[in-house]
Parts: sequence; structure tokens; C-alpha cells
Amino acid sequence: MDSLVKDQGLFLALYRIVIGLLFACHGAATLFDVLGGPHGQVPAVGQWPDWWAAVIQLVGGSLVMLGLGARTAAVVCSGTMAYAYFIVHQPQALFPIENGGEKAALFCWAFLLVAILGPGRWALSSALTPARSLVTERG
Repeated sequence: MDSLVKDQGLFLALYRIVIGLLFACHGAATLFDVLGGPHGQVPAVGQWPDWWAAVIQLVGGSLVMLGLGARTAAVVCSGTMAYAYFIVHQPQALFPIENGGEKAALFCWAFLLVAILGPGRWALSSALTPARSLVTERG
């Protein structure tokens, strides 16, 4: 059990990377009709909300995956999925299993967890932070 606690940062990084990658893949699939995407129904540039949601998925998921501005990106991604759930899915039925909103609900809570816990030490922002602090200490 001690090894699990010791490796908590690694597990948090793996969680963040997988969630970010999956979300970015949704965005790429919608925007570029790849990875089994919308099958020829690519939204027009600027089309609300489909195009904007796909851009948030691609950019936000990539930022979370890399751990660069991960907390802010995770809040935006979580909010986007909450919007998708309550505006698109919830009016159809009460429970996610009934209204097809399981992915939206899971992504919403997954990104909220990343926003609360942070990206961890295995994030790109963590790798960049020590270099900045050395410059500030010397300056």
C-alpha cells in the first residue's frame, strides 16, 4: 500500500494523460472527420455549439494531457461537459443511462477531479516551473 501512495503522482499523471487524450480525440474526430468521427457531418467553422465544443475538446484535452495550464483547461472542459449534459441530454430523461449523457457526465467529473487535484509533478508546467523560479531567485 505504501508503494501506491509513493507513486500517487505517477497515477495522477496517467489519469490526466488518458482523460486528456480521450477528450482531444473527440475534438479531432469532430473537427477533422478522423478516428470514426462525425462521418461527413463536420460542423462549419464557428457553428454553435458543435464547432466550439470540438475546439474546446481538442485544445482543452491536449492541454490537460500535456499538463500545461491543466487546472484552467480542466475547469473549461468540465464546464463544457456540464453544459452538454444539462442542455442536450438531461431534458430527454433524468438519468444519464436513459438520456445518452454518460460520456458527458463522466468527462465532467473526470475534469473536475483534475482541476481540484492539479496536474501533478509529471506535468509539463511542473517541468517549466523550476527554471522560472531559479531565474527569479538569482534576479
